[in-house]
Amino acid sequence: MRVVAGKYRGKKLISPSHDIRPTLDKVKQAIFTRLQFFVEGKSVLDLFSGSGALGIEALSRGASKVVFCDANYNSIKLIKENLKSLKDENFEVLQGDYKTCLHAFNSQFDLIILDPPYKSGYYDPALKIIAEKKLLSKDGIIVCERAKDEIISNQDFNLECKKIYGTVAVDYFVNK
Repeated sequence: MRVVAGKYRGKKLISPSHDIRPTLDKVKQAIFTRLQFFVEGKSVLDLFSGSGALGIEALSRGASKVVFCDANYNSIKLIKENLKSLKDENFEVLQGDYKTCLHAFNSQFDLIILDPPYKSGYYDPALKIIAEKKLLSKDGIIVCERAKDEIISNQDFNLECKKIYGTVAVDYFVNK
């Protein structure tokens, strides 16, 4: 795993040794190529952070702040280890399940990344809380990485775009 572009381009990230599925570099690159003119100066929530690779990519590309959230203690340790070598202070790391983390926020994010374990059923409940708490800024984007055959039945946001990369799909949602 490595940072694809930006000020930390080429930086190797520590791969997980516990039971998480990191985003493939080609999928990460596709996501951030699509968002290349959007991320700079934006606030980002990396929910279900895992290794932190997606949030670190956002930091590398100029995000003003990234909040990393994950329930798994080993993931939190890994995220902190990956962040330690960066000369950056524009982040926060929170340990807790997604519901607890989402309910703790009172401010909006410009970009929200949802990459929970595939087949977990977390997408729709997380999107519901995001909508109810109005956590997505007016012109914000939600990026959901999922298994290609997994269905997100969200009714709270508009699907702007869907891309498929082999067995992985990425959905881009915006406010209605």
